[in-house]
Amino acid sequence: MAALPRTPTPRLSARRRRRLTNWGLNALTYAVLVVMLAPILWLVLSSLQTRGQLASGEYDLLHPTVSAFKQMWESVDFGKYFVNSLIICTASAFLATAFASSAGYALARLKFRGSKSFGVAIVGTQLVPGSMFLLPVFLGFIWLKQNTPIHLFDTHLGMILVYTAFFTPVAIWFMRYFFLAIPPELEEAAMVDGCTRFGALWRVVLPNAAPGLVATFVYAFLLAWDELLFVTALTASRAETIPVGIHNFIGNYSEEYAQLMAAGVVSTIPVMLAFFATQRWLVQGLTAGAVKG
Repeated sequence: MAALPRTPTPRLSARRRRRLTNWGLNALTYAVLVVMLAPILWLVLSSLQTRGQLASGEYDLLHPTVSAFKQMWESVDFGKYFVNSLIICTASAFLATAFASSAGYALARLKFRGSKSFGVAIVGTQLVPGSMFLLPVFLGFIWLKQNTPIHLFDTHLGMILVYTAFFTPVAIWFMRYFFLAIPPELEEAAMVDGCTRFGALWRVVLPNAAPGLVATFVYAFLLAWDELLFVTALTASRAETIPVGIHNFIGNYSEEYAQLMAAGVVSTIPVMLAFFATQRWLVQGLTAGAVKG
C-alpha cells in the first residue's frame, strides 16, 4: 500500500516571527506597567475622596474633592514632618556621597595593603540586617543623652549620622565602579601637566564621574526618604520624618484614610521630581558603573 504524501507544515517567516515576538514583548511591558501604576492611580483617586466615601467604598470619580489635602497639614502638623525629611535626607545623602567618593576613589585607583579585604568587608556589611543595629544605636543615644552633653536622640544630627553610616558602605561600592569606568589616562595626563593627585581628582575625575555622583546621591536620598524603623525608635517629636507623620493619621480611635492617601501623594512628589530631574544622569551613572568590574 502506497504511503500518502505528507502535507508540508507552513512555517512562519523570520520577519513575522520577529513581529510576533515584538508584539508579545510590548503586551508584556504594558501589562507590567499597568500592574505597577495601578497602586499609584488608586492612591491619587482615593486622596480625592472624602472620609465617608472611602469608608463605604463608594467612590465619586466625577466629583473629586481636595479637602483631604487641606486638612492633612493641620491634623498632624504634616509640614514639620516634610521639612524634617528634606533636611535629614538631603544632608545624609550628601555626606554619604562625599564619603563614598573619597573611599571609592581610593579602592579604584590606589593599591594598598588590605584594599581587597576592605572592599569585601564593605560588601559584608550589607549582609547584616539593619534591624540588628537598632538596639545598640538606641542605647548609645540614650547613654550619651544621660552622661554627656552630646544629645543625638530625637535630633536632626542624630538621624543624619545614622543614615550616613548606613548608606555609605553601599555608596562606596557604587562609586568604586563609577571610578573604574573612567580611564586612568585622564588623571595621569593631568598630573603630567602639574596637578597633584587631589587636583586631578577634583578637576578631572569628579567632573567625569558626575553621573555617578548624582545616581549615588539620589539612591541614598530615596532610601532615607522611605525609612521608618530607625526614625520611629530614635525620635520622639522634634526630628520625626514623613513616614512617621503618615503613620500618625491612623490613631487608636480614628482613621483618617483620606488624609492618609493625600499625605502619600504629597510625599511622592519630591521623589518623582528628583527622579525625573536626574533621570538622564541616573541612566548614565548606572550604565557607567556597569562597564568595568
